[in-house]
Amino acid sequence: MALTYDVFRGSPEGKIVSDKVSSDLEYNEVFIETLASGVCGTDEHYLKTSQVLGHEGVGIIKAIGPGVRTVKIGDRVGFGFTHGICARCDNCAKDMDQYCREKKQYGTNDFNNGSFSYGAIWDANCVFRIPDEIESAHAAPLMCAGATVWTVLTRFDMRPGDRVGIQGVGGLGHLAIKLAAAMGYHVVVLSSSEAKRQEAMEYGASEYHVFRAESPLQSFKPLKHLLLCGSANVKYSSILPLMDSPSAIYPLTATFEPSPIPTLELCFKGCKIQGSLVASRQSTQALLEFAAKKQIYPTIMTFPFTSAGIEEAMSQLRDGKVRYRAVLIRET
Repeated sequence: MALTYDVFRGSPEGKIVSDKVSSDLEYNEVFIETLASGVCGTDEHYLKTSQVLGHEGVGIIKAIGPGVRTVKIGDRVGFGFTHGICARCDNCAKDMDQYCREKKQYGTNDFNNGSFSYGAIWDANCVFRIPDEIESAHAAPLMCAGATVWTVLTRFDMRPGDRVGIQGVGGLGHLAIKLAAAMGYHVVVLSSSEAKRQEAMEYGASEYHVFRAESPLQSFKPLKHLLLCGSANVKYSSILPLMDSPSAIYPLTATFEPSPIPTLELCFKGCKIQGSLVASRQSTQALLEFAAKKQIYPTIMTFPFTSAGIEEAMSQLRDGKVRYRAVLIRET
C-alpha cells in the first residue's frame, strides 16, 4: 500500500511549494512522521531546484518495510544528510554485507525525500534513535550542523588541552564551541566583532579575539587546529600566521567559487587544509549520546512548519538574523 505525505519543495522562482508524494516502502525502509526540521545554509543552494528540501529531521517511525531489524514503529529518530548507503566500503559495519545482498536493488527517491516534510521514507540504517534527554527541536540541528563539527572534533587527532580555534559564532560555530569545550580542548574563538563575546564565553570559550583579515592579531599564541565556521570566502593568507607548525585548518562552509591557497606558506608552516563532511552513522550516534550525557543543545529559534514559516526561516538565515539554528516545529 502506497504511503501519501505532504512535502515542501524548492522551485525555479525560489519560492517554497507544497506538494503531496505517494510511495511504497521498499526493503529496509521506514516511514517517518516528521516533528521538527532544522534549516541549514545548504538548503539555500537547492532552493531553486524542485526537490524536497531539508536534511535535519526528527520524527516518529510510523511504518516499516520488509527486512527492517534496527528500529521499530514508535521509535523517535533523527534523519539527516545521508539518505542511504551502498554497504560496500569499510565505513559500514560487517553485518551490512547481508543487507546489501538481500536488497539487490538499492535506492530511495531522494528527489521526493527531505526533512521539509510531514513524512519521509528513509533507509532504516541511516536513522538514529534520539535519546530521551534531547527534545526534538534540539535534536534536529545535530543531524547536520552538530554532526559536521563533531566529525572534525573527534576524527583528526585533537587532544585535551590543544588550542582549537573556532572562526565564526553562528549555526556551526556555536555548536563547535560547546562541544569542543566539553571535550576538554582550549577553545579560541575568532569573530569579526565584539557582539558575540559574552555568548561565546558562556558556551565554553577560553579566549575570544576580534579578528579581521586587514588587522592581524598581535602576541597571539598559535593554534593547533582551526575550524572555519563563518563565511566561506576566507583569505587563507591572513589566517596562516595564526597557525602552529604543524597544524590543520578545516573549512566547514562551502562555496562554489575556487579559493586561492598560498601553497608556499602552507609548506613553511607545515599546515594542512583538511576537508570534512557531516558524519558517519556511528559518529552521529556517538554525538547524540555525548550531547545527552553532557546536556549540550543547540541555541535555536523556532518557526511554523508551513510554506510561509519555511520562507521566513530561510529569509532570516539569509540575512544573518538567526541565533543560531532555525528549527521548524510541526503542530500535531
